[in-house]
Amino acid sequence: MTISEPSAVAETASAARRGTPWYVPTFSPEHGVYVMLIVAFLTGAAAAQHWSWRTTLALVTAFSAFQAEHPLTLQIKQRRSWKPRCLMWGGVYSALALGIAFYLYLEVPRLLWIYLGAIAIFMIDSIAVVYRQRKAIWNELLTFAGVCLVAPLTEMATTEEVSFLSVGLWLLNTLFFGSAIFAVKLRKHKTAFWLPGLIYHSVAALLIGLLWWLGWLPPLAAAAFAIALLKFGLIVWQANWYRNTAIKNVALLETGSAFLFLSLILAALLPAHLPRP
Repeated sequence: MTISEPSAVAETASAARRGTPWYVPTFSPEHGVYVMLIVAFLTGAAAAQHWSWRTTLALVTAFSAFQAEHPLTLQIKQRRSWKPRCLMWGGVYSALALGIAFYLYLEVPRLLWIYLGAIAIFMIDSIAVVYRQRKAIWNELLTFAGVCLVAPLTEMATTEEVSFLSVGLWLLNTLFFGSAIFAVKLRKHKTAFWLPGLIYHSVAALLIGLLWWLGWLPPLAAAAFAIALLKFGLIVWQANWYRNTAIKNVALLETGSAFLFLSLILAALLPAHLPRP
C-alpha cells in the first residue's frame, strides 16, 4: 500500500550500496502492503469459515512471494551490477513460495489460475520497473490486485471450491485498498488533484453495488466500501492538513480504516459459531 512513500525504498537501496552482508535477510519496507496482505488473507479465511493446515500454507506462500518481490525488484532497478544479497534472498523467498504453491496445487489443482494471474502481474510490474512506471496509477492498481489475490487463494486452498464470493472479495479488497493510491497522490504537489479520485471512487462504488446485486457480496461486506468513501471525503475536506501532516499519521489513518473495513467483512462472513476442526 502506498503509504510508506519512496524514502523507505531509498533507505533500502542505500543500505545495499553500503555493502550489507549477503547473509542478512531482506524484508520489504512497504509496511502498508503487510496490512493489505493480512486483511485480504483474513477475508479469504473468513469466507472459508474454517481453518486448516492448507490455510496456513496459503499465508506462508503469499508472504514469501511478497518478500521475494522486494529484492528482485531492487535488482531490476540496479541491473547494471549484480546484487548478491538481493539475488540470494529473492531466490530463497521465491523457492519457498513456489515450493509450497506447487504442493497446494497438487492438493487443489484449481489454484493454477490464481498462480498464473499472480505471475502475469509480477511480470508486468517488472516491466514497469524497467520503464520507471512502477508508481503509475494503473501499475499500482494492478499490483494491489495481485496482493489481494491472497483472498481467493486462501478460500480455495481451504475449501477446494471456487465461488463467486471469492471473486467478489478479491475485487472488494482491491478496490478498497486502491483508494489509498488516490489519497496519497493528494500529498504531492504534482498529483494533488481530487477529480481522478472522485471518478475512481464513483466507479468503484457502482461496481461494488453491482457485485452485491449479483449476489457475489453480502450486503454488509459491500457496505464496508463506504469506509473508503468516507476516508477519501475526509481527506479532500481536510486537504491542507493531509498534505502537510507527518507520514505516520497517514499510515495510522490507512491502517485504522483497513482494520475497520476488515471488522465489517468478518461480521458479514463469519457465522455465530465456527465449526470445530
